[in-house]
Amino acid sequence: MATGRGMQLTRQIGEHLVAAELGRLGYIAAPFAGNVPLYDLFAADSRGHAIPIQVKAINGGSWQFNADAFLDIEVKNGEQVVKGTKKLLNPKLLCIFVLLVERGKDEFYLFHLSDLQKHCVKVYKPRGRSSKNPDSRHCAVSPKEFSRFKENWELLESALQQ
Repeated sequence: MATGRGMQLTRQIGEHLVAAELGRLGYIAAPFAGNVPLYDLFAADSRGHAIPIQVKAINGGSWQFNADAFLDIEVKNGEQVVKGTKKLLNPKLLCIFVLLVERGKDEFYLFHLSDLQKHCVKVYKPRGRSSKNPDSRHCAVSPKEFSRFKENWELLESALQQ
């Protein structure tokens, strides 16, 4: 079971690995010391164009998130009903998810926040009274489900061109 300290270390390692990888690729990366709700670091190219980046890291399993960040979920008579998608503040926000494997073998998955929303729409199963936890809004994505985004570093360059 993951502890608070273990989860904090995973988050910290992931953010710094992304910053280091961006440096290797010739970008300047600036992580934040505190909690910034919508992103974890900025990356800038040699022209000074900068973008925010959301980072999530795992040691194994799946990246976890709440479906209600992406879906309008209402409860009617004890049953969840998905009314539609939420309007994202920044659908083109670059996300870099990291699978921590071992030094030098970590995996990076690059995609837009809107891609995560599309995944949520596809896989989220509304809960009802018969569910173990009818109030849960839990959703997840595995590295296998996002394999098409693995090492998709071209997306970073195209994001910086916009």
